[in-house]
Amino acid sequence: MAQTLKLVFSNSFYIVLAILIFSSMLIGLLVISEYVFFTPYVVGHIQQGTELGFVLILILSVLSALVIPMNVYRISIFNKSKGKMGGSVFSSFIGVVAGACSCGPIGFAIVSSFGSVGATALSFLTNFELPIRIGSIALLAFTYYTTTKSIKIECKIN
Repeated sequence: MAQTLKLVFSNSFYIVLAILIFSSMLIGLLVISEYVFFTPYVVGHIQQGTELGFVLILILSVLSALVIPMNVYRISIFNKSKGKMGGSVFSSFIGVVAGACSCGPIGFAIVSSFGSVGATALSFLTNFELPIRIGSIALLAFTYYTTTKSIKIECKIN
């Protein structure tokens, strides 16, 4: 697996892509999940009992930063692999939605925009936020494994 990572991330484009994905997901999810505040100045705060949510956001950001550039590499190198990208994008989207729809300002915007359907979706995502994040991490880990295995076979890495 280390050889596959060296192959993909030997190009600086994929390193920059991974850094952009990691930083945007981490900062975005931390702000939306109310771990980081920008008003009146930048403050980070992890309340007691929410440490697991913070760690899951960190793991989700790291795995997304690994998996998405690897799949972009596969698509750019192998034209026949275009249909195999969906897992990483889908699991990243699930993780972002799970973090974004907690009881923050976005949650209230969903409720006011969509009425009772929005309230039902908000309560579902709030109650099952951690299991959805764990599921998306599992999906990203599986996607990482299959992508690494696929690149190893297609590039004939020992």
